[in-house]
Amino acid sequence: MLRYLLRRVGVIAPTFVAVTFLSFLLIHLVPGDPIEARSGERGVPPERLAMFRHQYGLDQPLWKQFLDYEDQVLHGDLGTSIVTQDPVLHGFLQLFPATLELSVCAILFAVAIGMPLGVVAAVNRGSAFDYGLMGLSVTGASMPIPWWGLMMILIFSVSLGWTPVSGRISDAYFIEPSTGFMLIDCWSSDDAGACVSAASHLILPAIVLGTIPLAVVARMTRSAMLEVLGEDYVRTARAKGLGTFRVIVVHALRNALIPVVTVIGLQVGSLLSGAILTETIFSWPGVGHWMIESIYRRDYPVVQGGVLLIATLVILVNLGVDLTYGLLNPRIRR
Repeated sequence: MLRYLLRRVGVIAPTFVAVTFLSFLLIHLVPGDPIEARSGERGVPPERLAMFRHQYGLDQPLWKQFLDYEDQVLHGDLGTSIVTQDPVLHGFLQLFPATLELSVCAILFAVAIGMPLGVVAAVNRGSAFDYGLMGLSVTGASMPIPWWGLMMILIFSVSLGWTPVSGRISDAYFIEPSTGFMLIDCWSSDDAGACVSAASHLILPAIVLGTIPLAVVARMTRSAMLEVLGEDYVRTARAKGLGTFRVIVVHALRNALIPVVTVIGLQVGSLLSGAILTETIFSWPGVGHWMIESIYRRDYPVVQGGVLLIATLVILVNLGVDLTYGLLNPRIRR
């Protein structure tokens, strides 16, 4: 298991360098000058603009800027925002709990509904339920997040008035952000009204963000279960007289989990990228909304640092998925 772990960790270093290079290159390809964007429409003398560019190293060749940035990152410094002058890591850590809360609720929604639907569809292969589920899965995986989010707002917020349109909690409540996770902070405050408000604000964004992962998890669960249900040990379990629930859940589903776990791990990257659009639509104050604003303002350090931190999280999650493989199936370690 240790050799298996070391092999997987050895892949992280080149991936990390590649992500750093791509994030640096892509943001520098975006038209516009971050110093001019910071100065706004006010007339700033050219010599002062030159001073600011020198302060942030923007007057250096790109290769020199990249090497300086790489050295800075390796020393644990992601830079300072050109606009707010706050450290990038500090801003990320302040906003990340909101994004994490939304992403966790979205993936829980996807797994809690997608896996049972996939299992039922596999057990009832060829039925109307099976065909209907697969049709809905293709539809769900094909819907663009911006369109789906706007449709949900129009139906449930504007027309029916069931849920709020934006934000994390109503302005009528003030909750001290002790953890950054609104549901936990509201629960700790013993304010039932605040808990209801926070949950109602979370429902639509979580459903919108979790729709695509739900469709993918349902399809993968069905596919994996169909392969396992035809195995000899499943037929043997049924021949022994074991109950249907025990055969499906204990014997079949457990052995079908490896590809499902793979898909769930890969969906983390989709969740974090989808969170950027979802947070923008619902004005959710998280990392995605922060990065979109930073792109508009050409805030190079924030965009580079945000992409790098999110990529690091995705890499670590994928490492965790790889280790889970080894635990679920010892043959993979070899």
